[in-house]
Amino acid sequence: MKKHIPNLFTLMNLFSGMIAVIMAATDELVLAALFVFLGIFFDFFDGFFARKFNVEGELGKQLDSLADVVTSGVVPGIVMFQLMLYATKGQWFMELSCEVGDWRDYQDTYYYFLPFTGLLITLAAAYRLANFNIDERQSNSFIGLPTPAFSMFVVSLPLILYYSDQLFFHQLLQNFYVLLAITIAGCYMMNAEIPLFSLKFKNYGFKGNESKYIFLIGTLVMLLTLQTVAIPLTILFYVLLSVIENRIKK
Repeated sequence: MKKHIPNLFTLMNLFSGMIAVIMAATDELVLAALFVFLGIFFDFFDGFFARKFNVEGELGKQLDSLADVVTSGVVPGIVMFQLMLYATKGQWFMELSCEVGDWRDYQDTYYYFLPFTGLLITLAAAYRLANFNIDERQSNSFIGLPTPAFSMFVVSLPLILYYSDQLFFHQLLQNFYVLLAITIAGCYMMNAEIPLFSLKFKNYGFKGNESKYIFLIGTLVMLLTLQTVAIPLTILFYVLLSVIENRIKK
């Protein structure tokens, strides 16, 4: 039975992702974010139990990527579509209630098609996940930004708009071109040949794990001080630390 436990967690990831798709498509972006976080939680533990029980196999590997395409590919694509849809219209959450199916209402403007560029996230995530399965270099670290990390970045943006009182970030995230830049940068980072450290610990000593401990401490400090704003900043911090680590090694 134990060989099926990791696959059960993977399927729970997929189930959470499907609920998140429904929430995102019906403009419930906060609930979509919560179910994405839940799916990523299950995604972490499917690998944990697969290694613990020594039952890693090709089926689990393929199933994991299929689940991630939904949770960390389809959902952030729809969320970005929604954010861009609001931004191009120049109105925001409490002033505009718009579901995905209502995009035709925007045809009175020349830019009504622009929000569909948010779906590039889904394409880039699918490409990365397929490439990850055949790339033997990514067993102990990552090359390119993992799809769950960028998914967390995107779905956290509505949380900032709902729960943060930081006017600067509100203005940024209501600008279509900022959202487009995030989309393009994220698509590139997921598939770039940039080594990023993994949070897997072979031992718990500080030596050899400097970047991991700095990242965990920095993340904790940001979460305590910045709340929802800390989520995307944590992802940026992770990339920055990885780049610095690579420079030091060279």
